[in-house]
Amino acid sequence: MATVVLLFPEGPRRSRALSVWAAVASCGLVLGFVLSGVITAHLGWRWTFLISVPVILVVIVAALLLVESDRPVTRPGPLDLPGALLLTACPLLFVYGVVQAGEPGASPWVSVVALAGAALAGAAFVRVEARSPHPLVPLSFFAHRARVTANIATTLLSGALSTSFLLFTFYLQDVRGVGPLEAGLTMLSMGVAMVVASLLVPRLLGRWGARVCVLAGLGCTAGAMAVIALVAVLGAGAPWLIAAMVLIAAGMGFGLIGLQYLAVSGATDEDAGIASGIQRGVDQLGGAAGVTVYVGIGFAPALHSANPFVTAAGLSVIGLIAAALVIRRLPQHVLN
Repeated sequence: MATVVLLFPEGPRRSRALSVWAAVASCGLVLGFVLSGVITAHLGWRWTFLISVPVILVVIVAALLLVESDRPVTRPGPLDLPGALLLTACPLLFVYGVVQAGEPGASPWVSVVALAGAALAGAAFVRVEARSPHPLVPLSFFAHRARVTANIATTLLSGALSTSFLLFTFYLQDVRGVGPLEAGLTMLSMGVAMVVASLLVPRLLGRWGARVCVLAGLGCTAGAMAVIALVAVLGAGAPWLIAAMVLIAAGMGFGLIGLQYLAVSGATDEDAGIASGIQRGVDQLGGAAGVTVYVGIGFAPALHSANPFVTAAGLSVIGLIAAALVIRRLPQHVLN
């Protein structure tokens, strides 16, 4: 993503490049669902962890052969190991604490200690970054209002998107009894819709502005969550989830591409890597945190009286509303 930022200046060319990048990434995501279904159906679920190895090897060889080598303009500083360790420990402890809270018979003190450790790790990370001569995340980064806002909204949107993927899988396989192969093939419609949305976004981003595109993405994702909840309540068949999958694809296309554009706005050669790295980091962390909180609470044993799909979808919608309120607080001239 940093390479895209450096090669393409702000404007229509960058939005088109980000759309192509997002379309390829989205197709890879859906292809993963399909391949995992094929592998699980014919080889067993454990093989899904090994299929990435040959793919990674192919990518490494292709990068060595196709990407031209270059030399850094400036001498890189030492790696901020304390910051990296603290930034890794914080989400791990948070996820572990929430997961343990939902385990039957688990001691509540384990969750309390883990969540307290996550808070301490987060506070220590800020302190270390403020004093480090070569911080992993310079605190000056947070002075750019548009980037910070875009990353906050990305975290919330990614949490809802990742939750939807898990809810699709749970409903298709656990509720409807669909096999892993058929479940993976059902999600092909989402891949086609993602490609179409990614092709439309560059034109609409320049015509509507980032605000409208991001809000449209958040709205489509919220609509998908509403469809998931309705299908779960009615016990409808698998084809009824296709509408939700198309809305999720639109949410990814409009929402994430618009937020990516905002997250790297004003980036220079010096901070393009930081801006891109943070954007990708919050995307992944937001997805993990969303699944942990939304699905963890929705399917917690203490809430068995409520429909878990409705609870998880409702929590996701609350997060999406918060993201929309955050985006709306930005001045209009920043979003265009």
